Amino acid sequence: MRNRVGPGSLYHCPSFHPYSCMLKTVLLLLLCFCTAAAQAAGFADLKPGPHPVGFRVVQQYDYARAYKGRTDAVTGKPTTGELARPIQTLVWYPAPKGGTPLRYADYLRTEATDDNFSRTDAEAAAFLADKLQWAAALVGPKQAQQLFDQRMWAVRNAPAAAGKFPVVIYAAGGGGTAHEAADLCEYLASHGYVVLASRSLGTRTKNMNFDAEGLDTQARDIQFLLSYAHTLPQADMAHVAAAGWSWGGLANALAATQDVRLDAIVSFDGTKAQEDTKPVSRVRLTVPWLYVQRRSESVRELSAKGMQTTGILLNEATYADLYHMVMNPMEHIDFSTIGLRFAEPAHFTEYSRAEVEAAYHWTCRYTLEFLNATLKGDAAGHQFLGRTPSQNGVPAHMARLDHLPARPGPVPTQAGFAAALARDGFGQALEIYRRLQQQEPTFALSEGELNTWGYQLLREAHDVPAAVAIFRLGTELYPNDANLFDSLGEADEKNNDVQSAITHYRRSLQLNPANHNARQRLQELGPPR
Repeated sequence: MRNRVGPGSLYHCPSFHPYSCMLKTVLLLLLCFCTAAAQAAGFADLKPGPHPVGFRVVQQYDYARAYKGRTDAVTGKPTTGELARPIQTLVWYPAPKGGTPLRYADYLRTEATDDNFSRTDAEAAAFLADKLQWAAALVGPKQAQQLFDQRMWAVRNAPAAAGKFPVVIYAAGGGGTAHEAADLCEYLASHGYVVLASRSLGTRTKNMNFDAEGLDTQARDIQFLLSYAHTLPQADMAHVAAAGWSWGGLANALAATQDVRLDAIVSFDGTKAQEDTKPVSRVRLTVPWLYVQRRSESVRELSAKGMQTTGILLNEATYADLYHMVMNPMEHIDFSTIGLRFAEPAHFTEYSRAEVEAAYHWTCRYTLEFLNATLKGDAAGHQFLGRTPSQNGVPAHMARLDHLPARPGPVPTQAGFAAALARDGFGQALEIYRRLQQQEPTFALSEGELNTWGYQLLREAHDVPAAVAIFRLGTELYPNDANLFDSLGEADEKNNDVQSAITHYRRSLQLNPANHNARQRLQELGPPR
């Protein structure tokens, strides 16, 4: 019979000894207490999932990109040390039970080596001491120390739990730290995700350069982390998302247009100024997208800030399955828990700290349900997104959620066009092409693109009729292009249509009398039949 932990349990020990049994009981109670503490609600009353959380720091370089020049731009002296781009990577992951959870200060300490891996423990300790003074100036010494000492969920260097888990790449706000959303990252890991993050570093300096180059730099950092995730045995690389705040929330949108391995994105009040969003192709942004923003601003407010109210990415990304959520209590900084933790009392005016933290709680919950729906195919996640916020328990007037389904039909890109042809037949090429142009006036395939595509079908896919259809489309769109007529003639030959080949070679020669290939082929094929 199993011993009970209770007033009478001392007398049911197999080898009764009052002191040894009492010690065992105390240790058991302490173990239960520690386990409960480890699973306690976190910041903003976030509830942990079924998995304990592990955490590790990986210091690595992207040797494909330089970060420093050979001459220090500040001192003018020769640069010493590694020139490649440093990417200190924070990884949260499902882990077995056991170990001592980190303090919040342990996350802050990682900043000391964000872009300099050679700093000593003493230098890191000095950095943390300065950070404590910074926090004390904002919230007072006592509260600052309490925040630094707060126990988190993650256990450093814990072994990884068995199994495969979807991957989330987190992109920090412009110049932000990798741990700025540590609470969200722990939360997702506890619910069965592998989460990776790195600092938002500028192209050549620690400070982000807020231009197209800087945006592309952070998008490439996301791709670097995605590549690193391939080395993790836990990572389910068939299901990958990117999330990010502010500048990072725009960088992940850019990354999604460049890398089809991203299956979904989440943006927390992502940068939306028209000039900044220009590099993001509207027609290539086709993944499910959860965009959570602060209180909506009126056209007057936007204009007063110098922001254009046309050309907004959220309105123009019509091929993305968009969930657009507005969290009324939140300001921009509130989406970063380092900012929210150390916010001064004066920051909370119209809404109290409790209301803002509640909004952050629901932001994390919607993020989890969105990822469950899109990466795990979870029916409960889809149902959650299909209900109104109030039906999900969100306090009245806190949030609004609009679902804007992706525009139906083929996407106006070559891949979308090819998919439509594969479905409806390559013989419909001109009709479908014109339809896509009506749908998206900027859609166009050049002479070179069509010629390359035709030869890929002819020589690699060995689909001669499809190649003929694409070359014919090229000649219809570009009737004065001698090369396309020459290519169509070659495809006609492969299709055993000698008469058409002769006709098209003749047209090519008319357009370009110097086309020796067309002249030679006509001589070999003989006169028209």
